[in-house]
Amino acid sequence: MRVRRPAVLLILAAVLLLGAAFVVVFAGRRTQPAAATAPEAAPVVAPDSSPAVGALFLDGSHYCTASVVHSQQGDVLLTAAHCIHDGEGGDYLTGVTFAPGYHDGVAPFGFWTVSDELVAPGWTASSDQDLDVGFATAHQTGATKSLESLVGANTLATGGEFEQAITLTGYPDDSETPAVCRNTTSRQDTYQLKVDCAGFPTGTSGGPWVAGQDPRTRLGTVIGVIGGFEYGGDDPDTSYSSYFDTDVQALYRQTTARA
Repeated sequence: MRVRRPAVLLILAAVLLLGAAFVVVFAGRRTQPAAATAPEAAPVVAPDSSPAVGALFLDGSHYCTASVVHSQQGDVLLTAAHCIHDGEGGDYLTGVTFAPGYHDGVAPFGFWTVSDELVAPGWTASSDQDLDVGFATAHQTGATKSLESLVGANTLATGGEFEQAITLTGYPDDSETPAVCRNTTSRQDTYQLKVDCAGFPTGTSGGPWVAGQDPRTRLGTVIGVIGGFEYGGDDPDTSYSSYFDTDVQALYRQTTARA
């Protein structure tokens, strides 16, 4: 009996230890929390800027500005004609992408392929500065929602007053954040608008002139884009736009009809 008792005790101890281990493992498996799914972060845009305004990219660098304009399809872009077409004797640019809300090297809504570009015949024939306005469509592979449903859109207005309070936005080609300015437009010529806003150099072409911008959504009515006289202006503190008339309205209708 003295010889076997230690063996029995060892066996009992082993059984107890195994049982305890089983309980610990079993309990551990039951109480281990399921992996939490982090909520998707909301896209962030630069302060004071609209997500409907973005940078146009070509060969890896941004060179112009564009914005989303309302359409039934939800994919129409507005910019300057010279941002998507070379003008007299030239052709449409290829390989252009659009990054709405772009800032600090971040494209919060991704990059969208620019296609179906359209400018007026007067621009393709003679680079008419009064027709420096262009439209295009934007698509993103795998996107389940339209661009407009993600970032919103400005409403196009034609035949408006020459003097209007606007918000001007554009992407200087030497900056990773958009320039934003508010001022009142004036009449430069028969079919040209003018606005004094400091800090709008090369790269801001195509930037929208938005009247009645809602301070919450940062959307409103677009009445012009940086372009026109001197391709938008030689002085970075003064910008121009072709006047939005029936020619611009016709271009918009052609774009939405085929989008």
